[in-house]
Amino acid sequence: MANLVTSLCCVVLAAVVVAYPRNADRIQYGRIGSDVTMQCGSLDNDVSVSWKMNGTYVKAQHSLEGPRLILTNVSLNHTGLYTCFQKQDDDKHEAIFLQIGIPPLEPTITCRSNTYPQGFYCSWHQQHSTYINTTFDVEVQHNQRSLEVKKDLFHKNRCHVRFPEVFSSFPYKVNVTAINALGKASATKTFEESTIVKPDPPERVTATPIRFNPRRLEVSWHSPATWPDIDNFPLKYFLRYRPLIREQWQHVELSDTTSHNITDAYAGKEYIIQVAAKDTEIGTWSDWSVAVHATPWIEEPVPVVSTTEVEFHTDTKTSPMPCSNAPQKAEPPVGGAATVITFFSRLLLGMLLLLLM
Repeated sequence: MANLVTSLCCVVLAAVVVAYPRNADRIQYGRIGSDVTMQCGSLDNDVSVSWKMNGTYVKAQHSLEGPRLILTNVSLNHTGLYTCFQKQDDDKHEAIFLQIGIPPLEPTITCRSNTYPQGFYCSWHQQHSTYINTTFDVEVQHNQRSLEVKKDLFHKNRCHVRFPEVFSSFPYKVNVTAINALGKASATKTFEESTIVKPDPPERVTATPIRFNPRRLEVSWHSPATWPDIDNFPLKYFLRYRPLIREQWQHVELSDTTSHNITDAYAGKEYIIQVAAKDTEIGTWSDWSVAVHATPWIEEPVPVVSTTEVEFHTDTKTSPMPCSNAPQKAEPPVGGAATVITFFSRLLLGMLLLLLM
């Protein structure tokens, strides 16, 4: 059962690999810096042959010993398709695909639980490319028994394991073996359950100015969607913020809430804000969330009418407005005619008053 489980996580390392040609009879591997000997089929030692690499006669540093081609101090440039010919008929006798690379080194292993208490994952990588196909065998043990290992669907060098129990005092042991045609190397990582718990960062972080409060920002966020049981395994949060004009962060640690009001912001200054999460009991802090930017509320200025504008409009008036809605009458006549009319009017008025008396 253990072998069956382990085989579920046999992964091919992404490396610089030359495709194996279909017209090659076999494949041969050589280590960088070594000497490589290629045998032309099963020909006798006294048979003379010639060699081509990718269709061109071999010119690199080499020697011929009957049906054998010896390449010295090979490098990646020696990778290719080699064909040998018997000199008397010049017919191809065999095609060998030579791949040059290096044996694997001990892989680097990291393990983490971002879905506690459901399970954890482990990933691994080689510090340097091997240049040839390299596979990995993975085995995980806990309390002297092998656990089921499942290959990740999206990450080639990652596998997932379910916790067999929670709050276990027994350590976990992960062994990864890198294997290729030139050798193999293994690495082992041992850890306790509590040391690998690390949530993903909080999601959907927002920061909003508070109306009529020039020094406040309302920050809210959501727990990571990958954290499966927030009620029984609650998270606490670490908020950090700073104005863009300063390098020093201010911090606030929070529990049982997914929001916080910043009350000491600089008025009118843009802020950068991030949040991290952690299980309240075990593990380590998550990475920081995606940064958000916000500026506290700024009072809109009241528009002021310019005195210069008022005087300008007054001076440009061409005529006074009429004092009433009544139509305008013609102006009275001027000069001597006006004086005569006024004199006779007074005389008639006096005579009328005498008759009435």
